[in-house]
This record gives sequence, structure tokens and C-alpha cells, in this order.
Amino acid sequence: MPQLSDRVGVFTDSVIRRMTRISNQYGALNLSQGFPDFDPPKPMLDRLARAAYAGPHQYSITFGAPNFRQALAKKLTAPLGRPIDPERELVVTCGSTEAMMCAMMTVCNPGDKVLVFSPFYENYGADAILSGAEPIYIPLVPPTYDFDLSLIEQGFRQGAKAIILCNPSNPCGKVFTREELTAIGELVIKYDAFAVTDEVYEHIVYAPYRHIPMASLPGMFEHTITCNSLSKTYSATGWRLGYIAAPAAVCEGAKKVHDFLTVGAAAPLQEAAVAGLELPDSYYDELLALYTDRRDRLLSGLDRIGLKHNVPQGTYFVLIDISDFLALPQFSGWTDLQFCEWMIREIGVAAVPGSSFFKEPVNHLIRLHFAKSPEVIDEAVRRLAKLAQLLA
Repeated sequence: MPQLSDRVGVFTDSVIRRMTRISNQYGALNLSQGFPDFDPPKPMLDRLARAAYAGPHQYSITFGAPNFRQALAKKLTAPLGRPIDPERELVVTCGSTEAMMCAMMTVCNPGDKVLVFSPFYENYGADAILSGAEPIYIPLVPPTYDFDLSLIEQGFRQGAKAIILCNPSNPCGKVFTREELTAIGELVIKYDAFAVTDEVYEHIVYAPYRHIPMASLPGMFEHTITCNSLSKTYSATGWRLGYIAAPAAVCEGAKKVHDFLTVGAAAPLQEAAVAGLELPDSYYDELLALYTDRRDRLLSGLDRIGLKHNVPQGTYFVLIDISDFLALPQFSGWTDLQFCEWMIREIGVAAVPGSSFFKEPVNHLIRLHFAKSPEVIDEAVRRLAKLAQLLA
């Protein structure tokens, strides 16, 4: 057969989604791919039920249904510290995955460089490759996941067009401080670049940490492309509703890219999601309380059975250190991927190998998520205790 494009040979399929498929095969508890096991808020479901009969069922405006964009603009005004024009400064996409791809293809020419923090959500490397850009990786150094600001400036001096920033960060749970964001933003402005931010976990940030949108900092709205979605905040990962908030000139380009990538997001789901965007502030307080409880439940369980882990400041992910297991004779020479596949088969818990998130040669971390019911978390800890017994 004819040769395929070079670009599809330089990255793999999603390791995260692959772990779900293997988990399903063996009937394991899926703590790999990060989706909740509980439903979206009832007002969204009620409006979805009405939309099933009343519509809309045909194309919405390609860059988002007007009432959905208006509700989004209203929700964004307070955190961004400025009114958002729903006609000119928003583009509704098929999830934040498409939002990130649209953003990259809008601002990057083939051969441009982009800065990417490592560890990173696995899509970012593929986004850069698919848009023809060259990623320059900036290490987030464990255990606190700090970074060297001089490396960022060095990257901009090399001509980087943009920096990709996930805040809170998947997979390590880092929440960037105002001081860190300000320092990064000053370099973005100095080198007339863009910050492309992924802020899907904005409402899952644990005290005393706070989420600060990059676009809310002085002078940064004009340099920031905010990518977000409803997936995590409203427990609706399968609805695939995301958006870009950015200056009008950026959105004008992103609308064109989006139009020819997917045409538009699902019209009835946009209609139903308006009910979520109109929820009171108490909803977000309750969501954070729920995830704080889930985090504490899992981490206390891991402590009780003796598994080493980080303490996420945000997101619903935790990294487990498996160094002690890989030092055992039965796992000698194993990769973290092999260990995760073994864990699914023998322990009944699915995780994601940390190597899929790091540019550096990291082989000793695996990622679990805790967007699950208390009963599932408790059962996962019970199963993981069998793993911990190997070190006894």
C-alpha cells in the first residue's frame, strides 16, 4: 500500500485510552482514564430530556449556539476580570481536545517552536506535531514540580511562538501560583508570544491553593488563548463540549480552523449545557467538597497500605511511586507500561504509566484518578493492598 504520512509515525495512540480498553478486557477498576462514575447535574439532564423532543437537532452556528455562548460569556466575566464578547471572543469546540488543536493550528506555522511543561497531558506533544510545530520541553521538577524560569526565557530566545500551560496540571496536580504565572506572563509579553492554557480543572483546586486564570493577569488577555471544557466541571466527559476564549483576532482564525475540523459541537448538548452554566456558585463549592473528600479518602487509603504518592494541589489525579516494586526480582527490567498491564490483570486496578506524560526518561510513576464513588475508591484500596503486600 502507499506510504502513510510521516507525522503518524512519530507518536502513538493515547496510552490513557489504551489502558481503558485493557481494563475493560479484564474487568478491572478503571482508575486510568479520568472520567467520573456519576452523572451531570440534574438541571442539565432535565433540559437534555426536553431537548430530545423539542430540539435543536440540526446544526447550530458553527462556532457555538448563541444562548450557549452568552451563558459562557457571563460565567467567564468574573474570573477573567473583564466582559467577554460572546460573538467575537468565544469559539465553541468539540471538547477541550479540539480547542487545543484549534489553538495550535491557529497560531503556529510549520517549523515554529512551542514550549511544553513536562510532565504534560499526552495530547500536547501530538498537537504540536500535527500543527507542524516543534516542542521544547521545560521540566517540572518533582516532588514540588517547580521550574527554572531561565529555561522558559531560553526557549523564547530560540523563537518559541507559544507556551502551553495546563493549570491545574494533569498529571501532577500542580497549581501554578500568581507569582509563577506573572513571571511566565512577563516573558510571554516580552517576546510577543502566546500562552495557550488548558484550564479544565479550574474548579477542582484544593485549599489553600487557588486557580488564577492566566488571561486575568495584567496585559495577558491579549496574549492568552484559554482552552476549557464542561467535561470535568459538570461530569460530562462524553458530551464533548469545549471552548476557546481569546482576543477577537485569534478567535477569527480559530473559527475557520474549527469549521473545517468538526463544523460544530452537538446542538442538543449545547442547549442542555446552558442549564449547567447557569448553576449558582454553591454548585462549585459542593463539587470541590466532593473531590476533596474523594482525594482524602484515596490518599489516606494509600498511606494506610504503605504506597508512596504525591499530594495533588488540584485535579483528580495522584501519582504513585513504584520504584520499590521495580526493584523486586520478579519485575526486574520492567517498564512502567508492563507494570500497569500486570496490575490490571493481577491486581484488578487500571493505572496509566507515568512515562506517557514525561519527556524525561521517567519509568517509576503511575497515575491513578479518584473521580469515583467512595465504594469504588475503597475497593481500589483493598485491591492495591495486595500489591503493597509484595513489599512486606
